[in-house]
Order: sequence, then C-alpha cells, then structure tokens
Amino acid sequence: MAYEGHWGRTAEAAVTVNSGSRLGFRFTGDSVHALFDVSSVTVPAQIYVSVDGGPKRLYAVDREDLEITAAGRGPHRVELSVKDVFSRANRWTPPLETGVVLTGVRGRLLPQRPVHKPRFAFYGDSVTQGVMALCEVNTSDCADGTAAYPTLVAGALHASLTQVGFGRQGVLRTGNGGVPTASDAYGWNYAGSRADSDRHADVIVVNQGTNDTAWGSAEFRTAYRAYLDTLRAAAPHARILALRPSTGAHADDIAAVVAELADRRVEFVDTSGWLAPAEGDFNGDVHPSAQGHRKVATD
Repeated sequence: MAYEGHWGRTAEAAVTVNSGSRLGFRFTGDSVHALFDVSSVTVPAQIYVSVDGGPKRLYAVDREDLEITAAGRGPHRVELSVKDVFSRANRWTPPLETGVVLTGVRGRLLPQRPVHKPRFAFYGDSVTQGVMALCEVNTSDCADGTAAYPTLVAGALHASLTQVGFGRQGVLRTGNGGVPTASDAYGWNYAGSRADSDRHADVIVVNQGTNDTAWGSAEFRTAYRAYLDTLRAAAPHARILALRPSTGAHADDIAAVVAELADRRVEFVDTSGWLAPAEGDFNGDVHPSAQGHRKVATD
C-alpha cells in the first residue's frame, strides 16, 4: 500500500481524518475488497475510488466491506482518495465519529514499486480541506478535498501530497470536531497518533488566519510566528510559503512575521486579486468554489 497524507498506521488499521488523503495499491484478478471499521462512525466519510486511471466512483464509508471490481485479470491499480471527512463531527479523539478506518484489503495484492517525487505539504483550515468547493452548504456532499488547491497543485507538479485542513481552525482558534489549534495539532494524525515527519518535505504551504479575526495583531503575530518556527524546526530544508488568506484576514500581520524571520526560504505569497466573487470563485463569502480552487492552483 502506498499512502499519501496523514495516516495513523497500526497493525490493526490505517486511519485518516483528512480530506485529500489517498492511498494506492495494485492487484490481480477481477476484484478486491476494501475493509473498514465503521463501528463508531456517525457521519460517514466520502471517498473516491478509481481503477486503472478510470473515472472516479463516489462511495460513503458506511459499510465494512467495499468490493472494487476491474475488467480482466490485471494487473490493476487502485487509487482511493478521501473526498471529505465532515469537519463538525468528532474526528480528533477516538472513538472517532468520522474518518476512514481501513482495516485491510482482501485480494491478490502486488508489491508497490517505489516512486520518488517532490514532497509537498499543505496545512490550513476549511479552505485547505475543500469545504463548500462544490456548493454553498457545509456538508460532505458540498465538500471535496480532491477539488481543492492542494490536490490540484500536487497533481500538476507530480508531487506527493500531504493535505491537512481543519474547518474553523486557526493559529489561535481551535477547529471543529475537537481539533486543537494549528500549532497543537501539528505533528499528529489525531489524538494519540503521531504523524510522519515533514523532515524531508520540499515545500510546505500554510493557509491560516481566516479564523483568527477575533484576536488582535499582537496576539496573532506571536502565535503565527510560533507556528512557522514549529514548521521550520520540523522541516529544516523546506521552502515554506505563507499564503495571504483569500479573505485578507491578518494579511499585513502575516507579511510582517515573514519579513521579521529573515529566512530566505520562508516567503509571503500575496493572493490579492486571485479570486473574484463576481466571477463565481466562491461558494458563500469565504470558501472558494471548485473554479476558485483551480485559479489558486494555477496562480
């Protein structure tokens, strides 16, 4: 199995609580069965499954056994990508009310060939998660992490992807679903499960600030700098891109913190003018539409 994103892996299961996470595997035969633990789930996550590069099929992870079929004996390749993990259900402290808990794959699996790609990591809030990318209601049906800019950028650059977005989260504000602030959540898949290190990341993209408008500049700058310091310590060689939030929240503060760091590999990215509400780039006031995400990815 080839995992991308934050997956907590044990002998019993592989667990992700993040939209945009994905995994791939190869098999022979005309079908395999993906097995899930849904015993504590109250709001099923949504996933896409693609076989041999074909169309993505949408499934709710509301069953223990999902049969995946293919034409012919193979070998075949499956990509499973997480469309959405609903942000308002508990997805941090086990037992999880939502998330993907893969307990195994039953079938004739083949070894994976190592693929070396640039490593990109994206950390942010509901925008990074892909909330409301498809329509203007805050539900899993309207959300799509695979339509959000992190997945699109990684795809265009043929990079491996870590996409971690938590609705309502900021550097000072806790997220929905029991998720801590950005600094406290960093380094964890979910409570009690350590995330893989970003030590070898090539690029880290930060999109925070939208949910921190209740705090003034001084408090925000202190927290934002501490967050960037945490990322730099974890990824000493990465290029870190600090995005201006699409709402413009704390834009001047973010630019000031980046300037104060005097680290030539930490850059402020001014997104002013990238998106236009009148052109259909948003669903609601804050969240980019799928069209808006495509614009962000290309800019």
